[in-house]
Amino acid sequence: MKETRFFYVPDAAQATALPQEEAIHAVRVLRMQVGDKMFLLDGQGYFHEAEVTMVTSKHCAYAILSSVAADKGWKGHIHLAMAPTKMMDRIEWLAEKATEVGFDELSFLSCKFSERKVINLSRIEKIVVSAMKQSRKPYKPVVNDMAAFAHFVTTPRKGRKFIAHCYAEIPRVDLFTTLQELSANESCTVMIGPEGDFSLDEVRLAMENGFEPVSLGTARLRTETAALMAVTMAQLSFRNT
Repeated sequence: MKETRFFYVPDAAQATALPQEEAIHAVRVLRMQVGDKMFLLDGQGYFHEAEVTMVTSKHCAYAILSSVAADKGWKGHIHLAMAPTKMMDRIEWLAEKATEVGFDELSFLSCKFSERKVINLSRIEKIVVSAMKQSRKPYKPVVNDMAAFAHFVTTPRKGRKFIAHCYAEIPRVDLFTTLQELSANESCTVMIGPEGDFSLDEVRLAMENGFEPVSLGTARLRTETAALMAVTMAQLSFRNT
């Protein structure tokens, strides 16, 4: 029995063929043939079972056999905003693991102490799609490009907003405890700073715009580890039971 194959097709219900990159992988790498079955993930919450109807070297047409709406697995909207690390591989690791755990949106912040001011957005998108297929999640997280810190915190957002920092002089509450007290349908945004933390002025600006200062615990964490912890805490708090 052949292994079930999953492909990302954003408009799967309307399209009749895999996107070219997915088609090349299906035909040249997986050697899929007419009559083979596969599942399409549209990123909007649907699994589509499909059958291959035609293949060429760069083309793979299909016919949908059935469609099923999937439960996201958690309620609300989980938005992670982080200052990217100097090393790109750590950002990629975070994007992959957070997608596997489950979240809704990823934004990147340009902060005073940031060591990286640009990111390869298309590369992050590919990492997210790959992780989505590997973990068989039909929901694709939105990935936003780099935004200036001040612009991000002054932009209106729904739900509760949190900024994680390490300054002893600014009181913090425990993020996990606070998230567990929220309604399961609540949206939340959690900001994680760069290796050198947010600046004091940035923390104060965020608080002036409705962000609540929080702690992720007593351990000293790398940026990408802290980001994954925040997503995991939100996931555990909002998951369907």
